[in-house]
Amino acid sequence: MKVSTIAVFGAPALFATLVLAQTAGRNGRSGPQLPDGAGRDVTQKVCGATCHGPDIIMGKGRSRDQWTAVVNTMVGRGAKASEAELVQIAQYLTTHFGPNMVVTAVPSRGNRAGAGSSGASGRGPGPLGAGAADSHVVDDAGANRGKTVYIAECITCHGPKARGADSGLPRNQQGADLVRSLVVLHDRYGNTIGPFLAKGHPLQSGRPASSLRTEQVADLAHFLHQKVYNTLRSGSELQIQNILTGDPKAGAAYFNGAGKCNTCHSPTGDLKGIGRRYDPPTIQSKFLFPRSVGFARGGAAAQSAKPVTVTVTQASGDVVEGVLDKMDDFNVSLRDAQGNYRSFKITPSIKVVKNDPSAMHVTLLDQYTDKNMHDIVAYLESLK
Repeated sequence: MKVSTIAVFGAPALFATLVLAQTAGRNGRSGPQLPDGAGRDVTQKVCGATCHGPDIIMGKGRSRDQWTAVVNTMVGRGAKASEAELVQIAQYLTTHFGPNMVVTAVPSRGNRAGAGSSGASGRGPGPLGAGAADSHVVDDAGANRGKTVYIAECITCHGPKARGADSGLPRNQQGADLVRSLVVLHDRYGNTIGPFLAKGHPLQSGRPASSLRTEQVADLAHFLHQKVYNTLRSGSELQIQNILTGDPKAGAAYFNGAGKCNTCHSPTGDLKGIGRRYDPPTIQSKFLFPRSVGFARGGAAAQSAKPVTVTVTQASGDVVEGVLDKMDDFNVSLRDAQGNYRSFKITPSIKVVKNDPSAMHVTLLDQYTDKNMHDIVAYLESLK
């Protein structure tokens, strides 16, 4: 499959006080302030200045893998930053908003029920809690209480992850997959789960579900929505599986043959020891998407991809070269070898040539089979 998961470096930290520091926001309203630290300014510039406020970032802590997946997702959605800046952002977010971060309150996301409650995660279905305007905001304390209810009354039939019971159980104990249940997915704070249970759905204790108190139903709803969000790509329950399923010899044949990888890369040159430096998921991610954020074993940032450059030949014959900043149908901008910013209007009288070292990687995405990809990963991982 062409979707990849990326390993990332970082360490969790507790920053509850700083997370809740308030500054004057838009229209005079107070808003959260990102905590000080290396990478804060670039995170604010790339993430918080144009697309969304800091409150979207600060709703809940994430692991190092999850934050890197979020950063790469944002790049796919149009976030503009250099690879070095993306590495800084991933490191900053992992350090200051790790999984052990303590949040005692979260900025309200509209007027939804529970949006401003203490411990609300603000997790919609998107990588930063984006999604439907009325998406259920999980209250972590409520979810913990709901877990107790679930274990006592539901786990036998619906399983420890709410994904349904083992097929070896008696048929009357093979409960539905609640993560994919429409009753749960349509629910908001118990408004569909409650009526369903009120019809008398049996509990494992033998009591009718209608005996559950209103607050217990609300807590159970928080728990089930938490399980739904945790199964998403950026969720805490997504674990990288063994991806070393390919044939190293077949990978070497493709590398030196149909893929023509050896025209740019060498197992005794730039790829020497790559299997020792990077774990398999990072290898897969970096060869499929060279500009994605990735980190080496031990936490060091992965080797940066060569930058995209551009050559502009003006009508006068003057040639300007540099690292591409932005280019569209009308304008092109770059930074030359001295770091000077230059921009040009694209007209018939000038010639613009873009040189992207990763262009062949993009082309090959439409040509690889799943077997090709797994074989190449296995081959690259063998280069110790």
